[in-house]
Amino acid sequence: MLGAHKRGYLMKAAVLKAFGSPLSVETLPDPVLGTGEVIVDIVATSVLNYSNEVFSGERKYLLDLPVAPGPGGIGRVRAFGPDATHLNVGDWVYCDPTVRSRDDVRLPDMILQGWTALGAAGLRLQKHFRHGSWAEQMLLPTENAIRIGDIDEAEAPSWCKIGSFLVPYGGLLAARVQAGETVLVNGATGNFGSAGVAVALAMGAVSVIATGRNEAALADLARRFGPRVRTVKMSGDEENDRKAMRQTAARPIDCVLDILPPAASPASARAAIMAVRPYGRVALMGGVGLQGGGVLELPYAWIMRNGVTIIGQWMYPPEAVSRMVDLIRSGLVRLDQYDIALFDLDQVNEAVAHAAAHAGPFQMTVLRP
Repeated sequence: MLGAHKRGYLMKAAVLKAFGSPLSVETLPDPVLGTGEVIVDIVATSVLNYSNEVFSGERKYLLDLPVAPGPGGIGRVRAFGPDATHLNVGDWVYCDPTVRSRDDVRLPDMILQGWTALGAAGLRLQKHFRHGSWAEQMLLPTENAIRIGDIDEAEAPSWCKIGSFLVPYGGLLAARVQAGETVLVNGATGNFGSAGVAVALAMGAVSVIATGRNEAALADLARRFGPRVRTVKMSGDEENDRKAMRQTAARPIDCVLDILPPAASPASARAAIMAVRPYGRVALMGGVGLQGGGVLELPYAWIMRNGVTIIGQWMYPPEAVSRMVDLIRSGLVRLDQYDIALFDLDQVNEAVAHAAAHAGPFQMTVLRP
């Protein structure tokens, strides 16, 4: 079913032509709909605080240039293919950037649409689902347009925060977090880490141990979320930090979510991982070692004798998006705690610079294409 075009045959988009160069605002051909696809009019899309590192090439993300970047967004359905049975034109949806190839459900190749690919096969997928959400329209697979229910257009920027919640949610789901457990979030003062604290509480954690180096940010977490959050300021001494985590928890730590950034040391990750109780679970979602840092080493005998489960998790399963929408709609995960800076698409480079300079855990930078 097709909706009416609002700009003829060209859409406005922010385009990255070369790593290390500013983005340019240009017109691109409107997306062409195919079976198994949806076109969405983008209303709001987030600007991650490390976007400048992606566009400079520092993060070495796989992007086939030129491209309109942007991982995920909030918008309204413009058109959908004949195989869609629930969508309607005008539905509010989250454009999930985690795109999976469809020809091997056990071993799908994956991309973050408009952001990066996992390996050479992912680049092949990226050539089709090429452009991201920093554009007036976005073409994506049918299953990646997830309805969020009716909202007022003014609420769309706040709903962009769903992307930050979904990342740690994927790790917590993989680690099988249960209500009543004690969860440690390692790296809790960043964007994704602080979101992980909020999600762990929403999933019923009896307490969340939040670690980080920023004492003011840790205090802010405790103030916002109350006595179920207990904080540990990391010193950099592995043994002392592990001891502080266990003492602060006051009971065995059932699960560890490590979501440290690339600049963090393997020792900081190991301090938290080895604080978990016997038969506990650990989900690794951070960036330790991705930019040339040290290698994380863990003792074989300790893992084996304590029956510890260690899981690597990139992003989240497909059903996580609808479940997160339910958590938000129920009020268990709140969108009203975030300071939002809004930019028009023509101000995209200013938005990227603003996001880098305002990288606090409760700050958001949002584009309005």
